[in-house]
Amino acid sequence: MGSMGAAEKPHAVCLPYPAQGHITPMLNVAKLLHARGFDVTFVNTEYNQARLVRSRGPAAVAGVPGFRFATIPDGLPQSDDDDVTQDIPALCKSTTETCLGPFRRVLAELNADTAHPPVTCVISDVVMGFSMEAAKELGLTYVQLWTASAISFLGYRHYRLLMKRGLAPLKDVEQLTNGYLDTPVDDVPGLRGMRLRDFPTFFRTTDPDEYMVHYVLRETERTAGASAVILNSLDELEGEAVAAMEALGLPKVYALGPLPLLAREDPPTARSAINLSLWKEQDECLEWLDGRAPGSVVYVNFGSITVMTNAQMVEFAWGLAQSGRQFVWVVRRDLVKGDAAVLPEEFLAETAGRGLMPSWCPQQEVLDHPAVGAFLTHSGWNSTMESLCGGVPVISWPFFADQQTNCRYQCQQWGVGMEIDSNVRRDAVAGLITEIMEGEKGKGMRKRAVDWKECARKAAMPGGSSHGNFDELVRDVLLPKN
Repeated sequence: MGSMGAAEKPHAVCLPYPAQGHITPMLNVAKLLHARGFDVTFVNTEYNQARLVRSRGPAAVAGVPGFRFATIPDGLPQSDDDDVTQDIPALCKSTTETCLGPFRRVLAELNADTAHPPVTCVISDVVMGFSMEAAKELGLTYVQLWTASAISFLGYRHYRLLMKRGLAPLKDVEQLTNGYLDTPVDDVPGLRGMRLRDFPTFFRTTDPDEYMVHYVLRETERTAGASAVILNSLDELEGEAVAAMEALGLPKVYALGPLPLLAREDPPTARSAINLSLWKEQDECLEWLDGRAPGSVVYVNFGSITVMTNAQMVEFAWGLAQSGRQFVWVVRRDLVKGDAAVLPEEFLAETAGRGLMPSWCPQQEVLDHPAVGAFLTHSGWNSTMESLCGGVPVISWPFFADQQTNCRYQCQQWGVGMEIDSNVRRDAVAGLITEIMEGEKGKGMRKRAVDWKECARKAAMPGGSSHGNFDELVRDVLLPKN
């Protein structure tokens, strides 16, 4: 394919939802396509492009031959603080209502520029579904990337089932705390052992017009109009859910995960250096881990979006201290809702010498480090897949959206996790850490985590399920038909 003339080369435009957990998997897809000879244009929002330049310098978005960056506005008012995670419902609304015109203009400008081939396909995040209209106007192949789990996709799509059964919306706010959420929800196609609390959280409202409920229904239902859907997952892990997605009338669903492992199969080139972390990663985490015994460190990271109250953070911190374990705890500046994340001086004194608290770190490299014995996580899907790649068991503290669904499967179906009660208590945190690090239950979870790591490694290698799915996607869907 490298000998093709410029006009013959396929050209993919990749459009992620503008949050770190969506940008990362889309970047892996973009790199894989570039490795297969595609020209790639990666579309960031202006807000995030500016963050990237501040965190990594102008070289972060300079691109490499055949891989460039473009921008569109996100439609939100200018923020007073340019380095925090944006409000998710507001961002969903603004991208839906304002981004189609700017995206059309990006496609038109790319097609008018003879320095690179015309656009042949669009790879869009499912929740940037407005882009389907622009792609179809130009007759382009249109593929959607669902960056969360297949099980969570089903959870969102089956909101209608919850409504039909009278389980949602809630009758009153007391149902959030009176045990109602423990109601079993049986016979959900593609899902197992679900309780009401295990569905993505947006349905937890008394408002029948709740914006996010109707937003996720609209976005997941119009996925049926795509040419294909791709997932950062593997058939061995979520094959049942993938089949259930296709049974809903979706096009072919390709499990290509874990995307970080599949991307590693790509020979190192200049594109390998492209890193779109919105936070400056602190590599000293890895040096700190080098001096620790195998399996002795608890790694804690609640992801790029999750926020908690200061009381929750302090209670959790004392549980971590009480465990007596060494730890790396990623504490984002915006981890505490509406305030700076500040830990008590007494906690810092208690844990001096056995804890490291960076503001961000290269997570996959940390999870791959032999010193890490457990991962305390919010169970976002990227973190779930990265823990699987590292063979590390998890203690899950899910907060919102799909995290509850992922947590349920980690704990009940995949056998690699234990859950922290949402009303976090320090004694419970300390007890779970002790159990996962040295208890019998923890021992079993560590073995299963290593088994899943090997399964994931095989899926991403030539001859594996995800590697074969990617070959098929490129050959049957993305390459222009002569």
